[in-house]
Amino acid sequence: MMEQYLRQLIEIEFQDKKQTYTGFLIDYSDDWILLRNNPVDYILDGFVILRNKNIEAIHRDEGHIFTEKVIRLKGININSEDIIPIQDLSSILQFLDRKYDIFQLAKKSSKAVYLGRLISLSEDELLIDFLETRGNFGGELGFNPEKIRVIEFDTDYINSLKLVIPENEK
Repeated sequence: MMEQYLRQLIEIEFQDKKQTYTGFLIDYSDDWILLRNNPVDYILDGFVILRNKNIEAIHRDEGHIFTEKVIRLKGININSEDIIPIQDLSSILQFLDRKYDIFQLAKKSSKAVYLGRLISLSEDELLIDFLETRGNFGGELGFNPEKIRVIEFDTDYINSLKLVIPENEK
């Protein structure tokens, strides 16, 4: 089902989440979907990895086709360099930790998101060093790995905060 959408702009809707996600489908596995994020209009902003769970629908209509055309006319390529390992949460987070350092997590509810860097991951617990909104690290936050539904990285917001992290905390 996903194969037909590779490198195309799609919108994913979930049964149990109000928020939808729009982006270019870069890759997918049994458990995860990697999108080049298209949060609004003709803008690409980072990447989003979604847990392949409770998907209600995948949309691609005339609006998505037009938006994709505009983005491509701007000279933005969606290519295989964007592929990251998405077999499981461990491979995803280890890759992001090495290449991007900071990432953002969300659970089912999109009321809160959590930025940080990886401290450790076991079968029972994911620990991150929480990055506060002013660019300081605020200590450990723990999560049940099964509850992680969305991972974002390389966004303008995250990259902006990385600029103000004090040198002694990098």
